[in-house]
Amino acid sequence: MKRIIKKVAVLGSGIMGSRIACHFANIGVQVLLLDMVPRELLPEEQAKGLTLENKLVRNRIVNTALQTAITSNPAPLYKKTDARLIQTGNFDDDLNRIAECDWTIEVVVENLKIKQSVFERVEQFRKPGTLITSNTSGIPIHLMLDGRSEDFRKHFCGTHFFNPPRYLKLLEIIPTPETDPEITAFLLKYGDLYLGKTTVLAKDTPAFIANRVGIYGIMQVLHVMEKLGLNVDEVDRLTGPVVGRPKSATFRTSDVVGLDTLAKVAQGLYQSGENDEARDLFQLPGYIQQMLEKNWLGDKTRQGFYKKTKTAEGATEILTLDLKTMEYGPKQKVRFQSMEMLKPIEDLRKRLKAFSQAQDKAGEFFRETSFGLFQYVTNRIPEISDELYRIDDAMRAGFGWELGPFETWDAFGVRETVSAMETAGYKPAAWVYEMLEAGHESFYRSQNNQRQYYDIDSKEYKQIPGTENFVLLDVLRGNNVVWKNAGCSIIDLGDGILNVEFHSKMNAIGSEIIQGLNKGIDLAEQNFRGVVVGNEAANFSAGANLGLVFMYALDQEYDELNLMIRQFQNTMMRMRYSAIPVVAAPHGLTLGGGCELCLHADRVQAAAETYIGLVEFGVGLIPGGGGTKEMTLRTSAAYEEGDTEYNALRNVFMTIGTAKVSTSAAEAYDLGFMRHGDGITLNNNRQLAEAKAEAILLAEAGYTKPTPKANIKVQGRGGLGMFITGAHAMQAAGFISDHDRKISEKLAYVMCGGDLSMPSEVSEQYLLDLEREAFLSLCGERKTLERIKSILTTGKPLRN
Repeated sequence: MKRIIKKVAVLGSGIMGSRIACHFANIGVQVLLLDMVPRELLPEEQAKGLTLENKLVRNRIVNTALQTAITSNPAPLYKKTDARLIQTGNFDDDLNRIAECDWTIEVVVENLKIKQSVFERVEQFRKPGTLITSNTSGIPIHLMLDGRSEDFRKHFCGTHFFNPPRYLKLLEIIPTPETDPEITAFLLKYGDLYLGKTTVLAKDTPAFIANRVGIYGIMQVLHVMEKLGLNVDEVDRLTGPVVGRPKSATFRTSDVVGLDTLAKVAQGLYQSGENDEARDLFQLPGYIQQMLEKNWLGDKTRQGFYKKTKTAEGATEILTLDLKTMEYGPKQKVRFQSMEMLKPIEDLRKRLKAFSQAQDKAGEFFRETSFGLFQYVTNRIPEISDELYRIDDAMRAGFGWELGPFETWDAFGVRETVSAMETAGYKPAAWVYEMLEAGHESFYRSQNNQRQYYDIDSKEYKQIPGTENFVLLDVLRGNNVVWKNAGCSIIDLGDGILNVEFHSKMNAIGSEIIQGLNKGIDLAEQNFRGVVVGNEAANFSAGANLGLVFMYALDQEYDELNLMIRQFQNTMMRMRYSAIPVVAAPHGLTLGGGCELCLHADRVQAAAETYIGLVEFGVGLIPGGGGTKEMTLRTSAAYEEGDTEYNALRNVFMTIGTAKVSTSAAEAYDLGFMRHGDGITLNNNRQLAEAKAEAILLAEAGYTKPTPKANIKVQGRGGLGMFITGAHAMQAAGFISDHDRKISEKLAYVMCGGDLSMPSEVSEQYLLDLEREAFLSLCGERKTLERIKSILTTGKPLRN
């Protein structure tokens, strides 16, 4: 049966329900969001003479919740205008409207009786054959089916989204024994293709997969922390980015999630964990009991393990809780010898291997917490999952780990780690010994350009299902690199398409990457048919190498600086006017030079979470790698359509002048960074495959080498006067500094084509020369150097 999801009903508009509704709106699906009818009037409603029968009152809970979600940060919508797809109502007046919906998702309070009563009402109106799921994070799925019809049971499943649904990629699918296998398969595929999720098949066990393992990991950290006498600041330093985990690490994450939530899940696991060998670990430490009693729950009560305060001078200060005295004090400097040793190791797997061998207290902490985790996940198979890769998928997508437990173990070295675990008292499950006895030394391997996992039942390696549709550079990197230097690699993706992958710090664009881009195009023009520029790092590119710009400018090496900028511009033009199609695949931070690269690609296949913008203004510069030229070029079409008021030019000027960055790929269209024909990929795992497909499509459509444009309409003095007048007025009113005014005038000069007496047509090279000249002149400004230095040393721009 072909199943199409046109409209979804979300029952419950709390934090999760409202944001699940928003994410369906993100993908263009209509949503019916329902909640309870208020039982009492608010004072302001009474003052207006409203009654409990008034529609505004009856929908107050749901409307307030939705509005709170729309205005929250981080934003649950790609674009706020998508909220128009969400209709609101209440359970009493509008539940019958679920008959219009293809999928009903229950997201009410975590109480089995309440959920069962909701489902009883749902069955009165639900259209047979439509999907019905629960977003519970802990209640056994099968218990919700008491009294339900056969059709309801057949189409019922658990769908556990993680908060916030837009950003956390995990969607656990939990079928019951009565769920139709076709429904399970549909949800796994729909979540992947349309919702952009890593969909993980989970068993109906306590806390499912991610929370079961994740909460164990947190409780193990607390146990080892107490054993070794570490403090909160030290633990968050040791459990954050240094080991491939989010910056929020352990205790900051607990504050964000809420200590009450953490405690509830841990207590639930203790109560239901009669057969869990680590059950005692889920008992709450005394200091957490005290925090719960004091209502120190984290962000929701404004203090938890951390507390934000103001100093006597009015500056913000973050205090840390001392778990021994239960008093807050200044954050402490964390110093471990191993941390210094790990700093220069960029490769996470190599860094984890080195850390596992460190002999200081930090190394001891890392080994013991890792060994406990490794033991625990081996014992959870087949209880929570039959396949080990699902556990890794769940932890990466749900908790933001760069590597899952088994991937981390591979980085340590499986065989030697087993011996160390035994010595430390953490013996893994028997199947690990069977794997090693059979000569299999890792949980994953790459073979025939495929990523394979060790299958416990067959004792053989199998391809991870679904990955046949992915392009995995981590797999191809082994045998398919055709050229590389210190900053990038060129990888053969197959089917005549090359990929240029950056691997500098933050993927900043320097001379090695410029060389690699040119080399990739040269190779493709000779023996291939297209190029993709993409990578699997956290961010596409944070921009050009500012450190190099600063060094040349500080030493007044303007010839070197001019050569560097000219090479960047020439490379962008080489991409635009090569004989083969070039597709950019941006994701995450795509700033400055990274944005300019995308502007010059034939197509952009962006991840939904792409934050793209020309941010040079913030460091006292204008875009110098062709960005100013290209955005000016894109306004010329507006003149042809009769834009005599310079509206398009003004909008682009403000986008660059305010260093505006899109909050999503969808918003990038509105800002002019993406055009009609560019695409968006919701599931990052599929992005490179879709970029490759786009390159093939362009090649097979008969791609021909375009010619540089020589007819770009610019406004000359007419437009320039408008911008200069505006900049002076802004400075006089105190909105911008003298230096900001100077940058604004330089930007206007380039975008208007210089000091031309009348509107004229100019070439791309003409604008590039103006752009480079303006960029170089601003590099000589003291204020600009101060701003660049501030970015390089503190990560924050200096306003002057």
